[in-house]
Amino acid sequence: MSIRRPSTLLESLGVSSSDAAAIAASSWSGFVSGAARPLQLEGSAHLAALAGMIALALLGGVLVARNRYDEPNSIGSEGDTDREEFVTDRERVQRLLRENGGRMKQSNIVDSVSWSKAKVSRLLADLEEDGQITKLRLGRENLVCLPGHEPTASKSPEQTNDD
Repeated sequence: MSIRRPSTLLESLGVSSSDAAAIAASSWSGFVSGAARPLQLEGSAHLAALAGMIALALLGGVLVARNRYDEPNSIGSEGDTDREEFVTDRERVQRLLRENGGRMKQSNIVDSVSWSKAKVSRLLADLEEDGQITKLRLGRENLVCLPGHEPTASKSPEQTNDD
């Protein structure tokens, strides 16, 4: 008994030599004779790539056109908010106090603006130091007043006689 070893991979898989020749011929049939490049299946890969590029170009064009037509409207609406953005925080607090009769509780100022309690407190301390507002302690709250708008009960008797 002799064990025969297969000489090729195809033989080890049980493929006869004539079938192996047919497989080899069919695997090389995709190449053009004399050139080492594979034949394309009627350009389907190229058509798919071309269609993808056209779709991307159309989508890009639509987005650019949409942005160009939307910009003039947004510029006009931004002009109104730009004036408000140039108001400093100090001016905003003083305007808020004027709109509310010259005095407000500090907690109401915090509720009226989108700042933290700490920021409002620091800002009011700076304004008080500069003499632009006065802060009066009312229990656990502060009453913030513009000069001349303090309650009469908070003034000393000498100040009421001077007025």
